[in-house]
Amino acid sequence: MDIKQLIYLCNLERERHFGRAAEASFVSQPTLSMRLKNLERELGIALINRGNNFEGFTPEGERVLAWAREIVSVYQGLKLEVESLKNGVNGTLRIGVVPQCSISLARLLKNTSDCYPQLDYRVSVLSADQLLEALTGHSVDVGIGFFELTTLNELHFQAQPLVDSGVDVVFHPEYFPHLSGTEPLTLAQVAALPLCLPEPSRYFRRYLDNSFRDAGLSLHVRMESTSIFQLLQTMVVGLGCGLFPQGSLLDEMSAPLQRRPVNIPKMNRHAAVVVAEPERVTPLAQHFFDIAKQWLTTHAA
Repeated sequence: MDIKQLIYLCNLERERHFGRAAEASFVSQPTLSMRLKNLERELGIALINRGNNFEGFTPEGERVLAWAREIVSVYQGLKLEVESLKNGVNGTLRIGVVPQCSISLARLLKNTSDCYPQLDYRVSVLSADQLLEALTGHSVDVGIGFFELTTLNELHFQAQPLVDSGVDVVFHPEYFPHLSGTEPLTLAQVAALPLCLPEPSRYFRRYLDNSFRDAGLSLHVRMESTSIFQLLQTMVVGLGCGLFPQGSLLDEMSAPLQRRPVNIPKMNRHAAVVVAEPERVTPLAQHFFDIAKQWLTTHAA
């Protein structure tokens, strides 16, 4: 058994396809298949359900995979630690984010880059449940999203909560002049608007749907999308209004749009920046978390 076999196994879990896993491992598909068969032969158990295509892992394979994730994570952390000792803080940080969290990720990354200019970033957009799985499976180094705080405590994650400042209706005053003002809108007033919202599988959308349902109201969803960019475009042309957590949008990118707060109950889950516990966190993730924690504390003050 060697580390490459375990990396191949983890790549196969992520890609769920032999060809793509081989590409991610920078080897040919026959080489990847051969190395994984050698691993099965060495362990004396079948790890993978094989048919014409990849058909998942056996129960034994799932157990081995859990160990493989841990070992690969430690190995990658060791490599990053050595690089940091030789060259300072540099490398690529893997970040998983849930859309419409109460923070501008771009501002946070820019602040971190001012401190560590050699640090690069790979950002994946995930659902709230996928993000927790990615953190526990070590496929991301940092998570920014919505969490149950009791779950984070049980798993011993380091977490920096984000300030929940509420929700804004975002609109273009040319098309919705009656919305201009500063007084919070009621849920009934918002329910009467044509809305452009994220798809129902996103946590923020589920939170909105549940809040209005509990109030005996239904939303007029004129357009829904997985893309925040598409949602902003529809608001700029006046197709409808949007609902966003305060602090999640850059004013410079949405200059024509105005905001007005909504009187809505707080979320059940808490927004936070999360990394693994000190004994398991990668050096890059710990550096990022320390800078983010400092910046967020100042930013919230």
